[in-house]
Amino acid sequence: MDVNRIDAQLETVRAEGRKAFVAYITAGDPTLETTVELARAFDGAGVDVVELGVPFSDPLADGVVNQRAAERALRNGVSLTDVLEAVRTIRTSCEMPIVLFTYINPVMRFGLETFPAAAREAGVDGILALDYPAEEAGAFRAALDEQGLCMVQLIAPTTTDERMRMLAESSRGFIYYVSRTGVTGERSAVEASVRPMVERIKSYSKTPVAVGFGISTPEQVAEVARYADGVVVGSAIVRQIEGNIGRDDLVERVTGFVRELTAPLRGVQP
Repeated sequence: MDVNRIDAQLETVRAEGRKAFVAYITAGDPTLETTVELARAFDGAGVDVVELGVPFSDPLADGVVNQRAAERALRNGVSLTDVLEAVRTIRTSCEMPIVLFTYINPVMRFGLETFPAAAREAGVDGILALDYPAEEAGAFRAALDEQGLCMVQLIAPTTTDERMRMLAESSRGFIYYVSRTGVTGERSAVEASVRPMVERIKSYSKTPVAVGFGISTPEQVAEVARYADGVVVGSAIVRQIEGNIGRDDLVERVTGFVRELTAPLRGVQP
């Protein structure tokens, strides 16, 4: 089986002596066509992995910015099947790794047994199922493994050492450390506890650790990149999308913002 794109990309990032940038957008916000265009544009803007959020009606872990994005996508009638079709379209001209950031309900409606093969066929590389407890996801994780897909695990500030070890050992592609408790959203500063928590996670696994939730400026990206293997930005990008809806140059404006965020990782001063 071919090497997973996430593993290959993060190995390239490591070999180049830099840190990875992971960009989150909600699939279908404001349209699926725009999602495809953004993903392709991000590929040349310093993004190493794109996370496509699968719109869901009850996004408990998301702040208001991402909630509004999901609502816009749902009003467009966007389903998981549509998101897979968008991935298929992205894959016609882009090999950037793609992770689906989803609640488990849409996957269950699609079919837990049939989803892994369908996702691989579409060109998905990894799944991050926010509300699927790792203790209950063994069969699903094994099915993803069979298809060569990564199941990315979330670790939170409240995770116990015992569970942290289990999650770190079972995560594939990268480990997503949630930098603070609560929901997604921009913050003025990175929590002081993030660095020691990343170091603890790294003591349990050699899998790269990416930090997200609350990171929204080039300065914060540079700070987190000093000790994490990757930086995840979501709400700040989604806010830029929201603020440019209706403009013909939405993709260019949002991509320009992303280029500013990735500048420290590309050796450009923020």
